[in-house]
Amino acid sequence: MNVDLDLITACINRERKAEYELYKMTYSYLMSICFRYTNSREEAEEMLNIGFLKILKNLEKYRPGIPFKTWIRKVMINILIDEYRKEKKHHENIEYVEEYAESNSYAEQNNVMEKMNVEEIHAMIMKLPPMSQKVFNLYVIDGFNHKEIGGMLNMSEGTSKWHLNFSRNKLKDMIAKLVSPLKTAV
Repeated sequence: MNVDLDLITACINRERKAEYELYKMTYSYLMSICFRYTNSREEAEEMLNIGFLKILKNLEKYRPGIPFKTWIRKVMINILIDEYRKEKKHHENIEYVEEYAESNSYAEQNNVMEKMNVEEIHAMIMKLPPMSQKVFNLYVIDGFNHKEIGGMLNMSEGTSKWHLNFSRNKLKDMIAKLVSPLKTAV
């Protein structure tokens, strides 16, 4: 994504045409980020619009030495985390850790993973409890470390690690359940 500095300057000057052009250029990238942190397309679109307005309002803070794609990604993730915190105050959804049963079906699980598409994997991630889902996305997909995640979500590094481990185990369980019907069919 190559965004011209003239376009950014025009957006800072509140030129509608430039803002619309920037929106079109960044839409699919920002939407892919929003999808990872929301439960529906409508919610992702809402978060995208909130985030894009924040990006426009803060364009003066952008420094050309930083890749624009990296800067908007960080702004969007911060918006998503802030919105999650606001929503978390209204309701808390806590699940307890279920012990992962050791399985000898790792080869079958690997074959299942090869046959899965992005939508199926996304659907599994969306089944995780909200906080574990956020930590999983921030760590695995967006590359933040546990200290950074802890700061963003107001938790300790240890709690962040727990949520990541919990998420991995839940996803393993979900994949193992996919493998079970395949084994009985063979």
